[in-house]
Amino acid sequence: MTRSDIENLARKQLQLLDQAGLADPPSTRIPGFSLKHAYEVAAQIVRLRRERGERTVGRKIGFTNQATWTQHGLNQPIWSHVYGGTVRFSRNGNVSHPLKGTALPRIEPEIVFGLRAPAAGRDECSWLDSVDWLALGFELVDCHYPDWRFTPADGVVDFGLHATLIVGERIPVRDLVPVNLAEQLRTFRAKLLCDGRPQEEGSGSDVLGSPLRALDYLAREIGQQAAEPLAPGEVVTTGTLTAAPFVRPGQIWKAEVMGIDLPALTMELT
Repeated sequence: MTRSDIENLARKQLQLLDQAGLADPPSTRIPGFSLKHAYEVAAQIVRLRRERGERTVGRKIGFTNQATWTQHGLNQPIWSHVYGGTVRFSRNGNVSHPLKGTALPRIEPEIVFGLRAPAAGRDECSWLDSVDWLALGFELVDCHYPDWRFTPADGVVDFGLHATLIVGERIPVRDLVPVNLAEQLRTFRAKLLCDGRPQEEGSGSDVLGSPLRALDYLAREIGQQAAEPLAPGEVVTTGTLTAAPFVRPGQIWKAEVMGIDLPALTMELT
């Protein structure tokens, strides 16, 4: 792809975002469209969004739950930036959020980290040293391709499928027990409910073995791509703990966990 091709595709994707539109994925129109091309387009999208006043505040990791890989032809996760306008913090574990502006939204319960330092080290305890706080979160993911059909490269240029991140009550790591916390992040169980009825279940181990391992993966992948390194203060959401159901206005979704001391999160969709 030429520099002009990358620029044009970035602008077309932003137009889809702004209009909540649908279009055929780039891989169906661009021969040989690869992950390398996709991350070049994604970097251009970040530049364009910053030029129009949007501020990057963190990253999202997608497809850390390997149960989703076969469906999308994946053999690794993907990542993307998140923005000040796409991240919200709940009040007392409750939030109301509109679906206006989304095309084909779904919901994912996730573990969210707030960084105090870049992730480094070789084991989970050392990765935990980079975390200031953690929370249960909801990521509303969205797809601008019909029927959610795309390749991994298509997903990268579609903003990593990120629409909104809702962050629940933030618990400082210092208020937890770090020695046990690394184990708890591997073994805790999560439940996703809609209007009081159980929908999906999962575990911390479904996220590349642990959300901490997802954080380490992100740091290494960014380094290999020579992308902007993680910085203190960034928010990182680590990937869905369960399957991701479609959502619609009027629903009330709740995520709760067992085996780790994180408050539940409830979101009403409007």
